[in-house]
Amino acid sequence: MTINQQQLQKVKTQPGFIAALDQSGGSTPKALGLYGIDKSAFTNDEEMFSIVHQMRSRIITNSSFNGDRILGAILFENTMDCDIEGKSSASYLWEVENVVPFLKVDKGLADESNGVQVMKPIPGLHALLKRAKEKGIFGTKMRSVIKLADNVGINAIVDQQFEIGRQIIEAGLVPILEPEIDINSPEKAEAETKLKAALMRHLDKLSTGQLVMFKLTLPEQDNFYAECIKHPSMVRVVALSGGYSREEANARLSRNPGLIASFSRALSEGLSVQQSDNEFTETLNDSIESIYQASCT
Repeated sequence: MTINQQQLQKVKTQPGFIAALDQSGGSTPKALGLYGIDKSAFTNDEEMFSIVHQMRSRIITNSSFNGDRILGAILFENTMDCDIEGKSSASYLWEVENVVPFLKVDKGLADESNGVQVMKPIPGLHALLKRAKEKGIFGTKMRSVIKLADNVGINAIVDQQFEIGRQIIEAGLVPILEPEIDINSPEKAEAETKLKAALMRHLDKLSTGQLVMFKLTLPEQDNFYAECIKHPSMVRVVALSGGYSREEANARLSRNPGLIASFSRALSEGLSVQQSDNEFTETLNDSIESIYQASCT
């Protein structure tokens, strides 16, 4: 199946960043809490996802959120299945905002082993990818976490990411592989060295036309992932904020030419359900502009 070439060119060549709006069941209560909505506002998952969809819709439909500065947006499966102003979320993003839609496909993390957390199995992945493609999704995202610089663990994570990534490529989508390194790891720099070596080995095994993206923790050494960014199979390397404040994440990002943001919590930092529309727009616009500028270095 073919990739949407117009969307590919936008993500690959235009300045901007990827908005991560894909908080899942585990992280949604915290995201809502930061937005000013207490857990007492919902009694089950259905109500919680309805409320978070309202929050995401408020962001996506805001006048400051569009394809001028934002290349793509990563959605949670529940968001993909919901509508925004009468259109499917993916269609609204692309047709109205000129923002390329991505989908989070992982089902969370397994227990820690060998200093890492690989992904849990993803049952029904083939059917989900088929449905995503039909809904106009361009690419996917899936996250693992590295805590220590353990060769066995890091290789297990990269092997799993590329194995599932190849299935996603076969479904006509572009996978964002996200082997996050915990920013609090006591072996962060060493883990980055081992991770990059494993990533490059797998990148070099991809066939011509097999395209991937990486979502990586902002590195300790500036320009550390330049080889990944320049690889012919790479669409774009994006960075997660990973617990850094937006100010710190932007500062680190701006020191890494060619690396662009894919921030979640740092994007929505400062937004509140209590804000007036004007206050919300001003806060969101300032956030988008600062992340955009840091991504344009």
